[in-house]
Amino acid sequence: MKYRILLVDDEVDILEFIRYNLVKEGYEVFTACDGAEALRIAAATRPHLILLDMMMPVMDGIQACRAIRQHPVLRDTLVVFLSALGEEERQLDGFDVGADDYLTKPIKIKLLVSRIQALLKRIPSASSADEPAERPLRSDRIEIDDTSHTVRCGDRRIALPRKEFALLKLFCSSPGALIPRETIYSKVWGTEVIVGDRTIDVHIRKLRQKIGERHIVTVKGIGYRFEP
Repeated sequence: MKYRILLVDDEVDILEFIRYNLVKEGYEVFTACDGAEALRIAAATRPHLILLDMMMPVMDGIQACRAIRQHPVLRDTLVVFLSALGEEERQLDGFDVGADDYLTKPIKIKLLVSRIQALLKRIPSASSADEPAERPLRSDRIEIDDTSHTVRCGDRRIALPRKEFALLKLFCSSPGALIPRETIYSKVWGTEVIVGDRTIDVHIRKLRQKIGERHIVTVKGIGYRFEP
């Protein structure tokens, strides 16, 4: 069984560092930059554990944890705070809204992984009902059928050129995750092909025109994030 973990932090560098190390450990990892975004992604991906920062814009960690505990699908999800706020009062606030653990930054990655592994042992061996049913790769109203090489966006069937199709498939495979430009180049164009800096921007612009502007978010100077 491959455990699903959602990382929530408004510091992109921290997200990417933790995500990289957890993926190396064999976890399926999703990311979000604030509590409201975390709720949307969690409802779609049903993670086994949510690693949650305390201080974030839009919806902070306390509000997000409270909402998770009230959500009919997510209320039994493991929630761990990872925050620079180490005061006892803040830790108690976290436990009061239903957190399973509270860790303080900075933390060594080996210790973080160890704590996550220990918490995940609380989850009974998952049955097939716990895993998402086999279906075409989808993100919200966007559905990709790799067999027929077609894309459906709501009620519209969209014809995409090969590179735009590959781009969308890459984005939909990791909703909410920050995908660096270097990763997009290697996954879509390959390591043997040299392309200009504007190439990816042009393809992203054309893709946005077809599926809607709001789905692909630019993280300036780093890459892109796909919002279901």
